[in-house]
Amino acid sequence: MIPPSMANYSHAADHSFLQNVSPLATFLKLTSLGFIIGVGVVGNLLISILLVKDKSLHRAPYYFLLDLCVSDILRSAVCFPFVFTSVKNGSAWTYGTLTCKVIAFLGVLSCFHTAFMLFCISVTRYLAIAHHRFYTKRLTFWTCLAVICMVWTLSVAMAFPPVLDVGTYSFIREEDQCTFQHRSFRANDSLGFMLLLALILLATQLVYLKLIFFVHDRRKMKPVQFVPAVSQNWTFHGPGASGQAAANWLAGFGRGPTPPTLLGIRQNTNAAGRRRLLVLDEFKTEKRISRMFYIMTFFFLALWGPYLVACYWRVFARGPAVPGGYLTASVWMSFAQAGVNPFICIFSNRELRRCFSTTLLYCRKSRLPREPYCVI
Repeated sequence: MIPPSMANYSHAADHSFLQNVSPLATFLKLTSLGFIIGVGVVGNLLISILLVKDKSLHRAPYYFLLDLCVSDILRSAVCFPFVFTSVKNGSAWTYGTLTCKVIAFLGVLSCFHTAFMLFCISVTRYLAIAHHRFYTKRLTFWTCLAVICMVWTLSVAMAFPPVLDVGTYSFIREEDQCTFQHRSFRANDSLGFMLLLALILLATQLVYLKLIFFVHDRRKMKPVQFVPAVSQNWTFHGPGASGQAAANWLAGFGRGPTPPTLLGIRQNTNAAGRRRLLVLDEFKTEKRISRMFYIMTFFFLALWGPYLVACYWRVFARGPAVPGGYLTASVWMSFAQAGVNPFICIFSNRELRRCFSTTLLYCRKSRLPREPYCVI
């Protein structure tokens, strides 16, 4: 039970807060939040339709991207309209305690889900580059589905306890939203949730750092060289006799008639195939996809970081409160995170741009044929 003196202080603080909110600030909040809702819903919905409709994108990294888009759509379409209404009503909540807990649960669920999924994506990105053969064989559709289900389960486990008054959800007037009620770390359990979120983000950065070191070390390796083999009547002997000559011929480097043992197999005479190996091309593609997901991780950390600092400030600091301008800016930056992923996908991924133009904009002339290859 709250003492009468503290209750009077709380009402006085709320009354002074309402007096400090200017009409211009309210207009800017409503305008920016409306833009975030529109971009978050429409942008993520377009990316989701693209990922479902284009069959060339039905593979491991884009399954995870589709899941991230669904999470952002959920947050933008369900949680943000209640924030919009509370700002419009003068930073007041009019929907009841149960609705507040449900909306807070969905918002925290989306936040932890994005953090867990970005960590899993970082691990799969490392496997795709450092252990590509294992990645292509093991990371099938069902494996991706199991990872997605695991991430949602962990997110629900993190977001549900406050519904039962463990780190209580409540309406925070300064933030215009229902979320954790951050008090002193001795009086509230929200510190554990914030520490876990910070550890997940740190672990994600460490995985990408290890990936960067791996790519840097790989650049120092010598390129693949074709070893010549000596042949008399297609009886090969010498350094390249262990299948290397046949591999060279299939790759388009052989001359003369077709070897008797390779009759019926078409030689790759494409000039582009002679200039680069398929393994190198796949390596570059995986690096581009990894770069896109790292940019997403960076923006997630950059947009949620100020709000996490404000949360830690309220938990540990005993002196002055968080400045109102900083808190409002940090909250709106965390809202903006739900709408930045579509822009990152389009501007940082060449394959998604091509598929977007051919599948959704129907610009068929920009589609390029895929390069045929065979695994030896």
